[in-house]
Amino acid sequence: MGQQQLLLLTLGAIVVGLALAIAFLMFDTQAVASNRDAVTSDLSHLASMAQAYYRKPRVLGGGGHSFEGMTMDRLTSASVMPKSINGIYVLSPNPVSGNPLYVTLTGTGTETGNDGATKVRVVMHVYADSIRVDAASMN
Repeated sequence: MGQQQLLLLTLGAIVVGLALAIAFLMFDTQAVASNRDAVTSDLSHLASMAQAYYRKPRVLGGGGHSFEGMTMDRLTSASVMPKSINGIYVLSPNPVSGNPLYVTLTGTGTETGNDGATKVRVVMHVYADSIRVDAASMN
């Protein structure tokens, strides 16, 4: 009877170990997805401010139906690279010159992304009337 109890105890320890390993993996996956969603939300907010800049007349400090002259400083109150607890955000090009059809906002999160090596990354293209997340650039 002692050998059977030892076998059951060992089997129980293996099952508990596997359950813990799966729980940690699921937690990490959820943390990455949550960080990606938060970065995307922050970028959407910045994109709406970029579109407001586009629509605002030049005499009021906007672009007058152009992204020209827009900087990250004009979108945020930060004089340095804007960041939040979710990540760091960059406008490209900064400052915007010429009359591009869109500008690009990039957010780099705090969690390690799907590739296991680099941080979560979301790239958003901001047009005058829409936004598009570049799924090919996501991590």
